[in-house]
Amino acid sequence: MKIYKVKGKFRMGRRRTDWQHFTKEVVSEDQDAAVEKVLSLLGSKHRVKRTNIDIRHVEEIDKDQVEDAYIEDILKREN
Repeated sequence: MKIYKVKGKFRMGRRRTDWQHFTKEVVSEDQDAAVEKVLSLLGSKHRVKRTNIDIRHVEEIDKDQVEDAYIEDILKREN
């Protein structure tokens, strides 16, 4: 499994100009699966439609670059 950092923004609120920026780290098989997981997580947690989510950047990161405590815990359990 690889670790990806996904950055972007999603529309939050009633006005078209209310955008919330996000950075999310996920464990996934490939880049497309990482984007799919982030779309699913944001839709579930914030009730945002996929059409209101704008993914700007996806990059694979090394284990030592992880900032998310949940992902760090997953990596510790794998070892």
